[in-house]
Amino acid sequence: MELKLPSPCVVILVGPGASGKSAWAAEHFGGELIVSSDRLRALVGAGEDDIAASADAFALLEEVVGQRIRRGLTTVVDTLGLDRERRVRWLAAAREAGMACVAVGFDTPAEECRRRNRERTAKRIPADALTSQLRAWRRVKDELAAEGYDDVLEPAAARVVPTAFVESAAAQARQSEAPVGLRFGLQLSSYTHKGATAEWIREVAGRAEAAGFDAIYVMDHFRQIPQVGRAWEDFLESWTTLGFLAACTTRVRLGTLVSGVTYRNVAHLGKIAATLDVLSGGRAVCGVGLAWFEAEHKAYGWPFPAVSERYALLEDTLQLLPVLWGPGNKPFHGKVLDVPDTTCYPRPLQDHLPLLVGGSGRRTLRLAGRYADAVNVFGDVAAVRERAAYLRQVSSRPLEVTHLSTTLAGKDKNQLDQLIRKLRPRNVNPEKYAATVNAGTVDDQIGRFRELSEAGVTEVMLSLPDLDTIETVADVISAFRV
Repeated sequence: MELKLPSPCVVILVGPGASGKSAWAAEHFGGELIVSSDRLRALVGAGEDDIAASADAFALLEEVVGQRIRRGLTTVVDTLGLDRERRVRWLAAAREAGMACVAVGFDTPAEECRRRNRERTAKRIPADALTSQLRAWRRVKDELAAEGYDDVLEPAAARVVPTAFVESAAAQARQSEAPVGLRFGLQLSSYTHKGATAEWIREVAGRAEAAGFDAIYVMDHFRQIPQVGRAWEDFLESWTTLGFLAACTTRVRLGTLVSGVTYRNVAHLGKIAATLDVLSGGRAVCGVGLAWFEAEHKAYGWPFPAVSERYALLEDTLQLLPVLWGPGNKPFHGKVLDVPDTTCYPRPLQDHLPLLVGGSGRRTLRLAGRYADAVNVFGDVAAVRERAAYLRQVSSRPLEVTHLSTTLAGKDKNQLDQLIRKLRPRNVNPEKYAATVNAGTVDDQIGRFRELSEAGVTEVMLSLPDLDTIETVADVISAFRV
């Protein structure tokens, strides 16, 4: 089974010469992650077998390892690893940097080490030196378990992955053996494509439906948010875009993630959502939230009330919208909203147009538990599990938990590495970028989403850094069609 090591981490290879450490490291880790005493000996001396350069090579190795750990970079230390003082020093540095640290012990039979050494044409270890290393290894392999590593591993297939995927193999196996269902939504958050915008959206929507997505969502902003891009990049108004998507699609549900309650007259928002439901054949989802982007409000000349005022407005919104979508024209009088006549015809085609609240704070969760049909939360599996448990404490109503995350999926490790190299911003550490976008293979993603499902999530919304991966995500979606 493949070992999944958390990114970033420190991997200390331990074993006698010719036990296979360098070959294993080269097979499973990029060369930029490996700090090799042999390569450093070649750098400061006449070659990898220049024993006279060993002291300088090890001094440089200590410096390089220390610098990488302080920068939070995955570091594979490829040397004999038989010196306990060095191992403990690297472990302590990893702990200080908040990084996981594992030792990999190479318990290769002595005769096999000697055979490999004899067949070497270069870097052959003197026989007496190898005998000394083999003798030391017998002692060291008993010491490793007591030194405090996160794990002491045997050499096997290994990969450094974002923390979200460390346990994904077991979860992926559970999904294969006992599948559960999960809905998938595609979030569109950027419009920096090349070519005609309308045709691009039509194409993306068609591919999303073909891939098996259950819904398409758009951000409700009026210019790009700083987490995604720059303010002057092309950005479409949300509900107009959803109206266009209604004409481009036949099956997927359509909604905002989420509409800020400060952006529009709330009764008008209700009319917009009802119209979308009618024109889409009953596929609208109305997402609402507290609104947070103060700079956007200032740019458009809108007031940005205090948090308490926005919460009062959100609570009124959650009560007013179902009244608007219901029969009759009875008035609504809330804490801050006063609507004398709630006439809204045509009414939505759905008997109950879903209300989704965006936000993970406890006050938001309580409001969602009281009035909404679903709440969209952020965070890792542990955070989601905690929020789902809190919702069960504060609400006895049926309420779905949904989850939005950026997701980069590759068919396999090689394709995933290519995507990371292509997409990561300049000067951004590939591992940090991979963690930011939840970069994983199809199997990784299946495991992650199974874990989210077990934490209480019924729908995952994916923001894809590269929409060319829609067809790859289709393989993930198909694993949850039960």
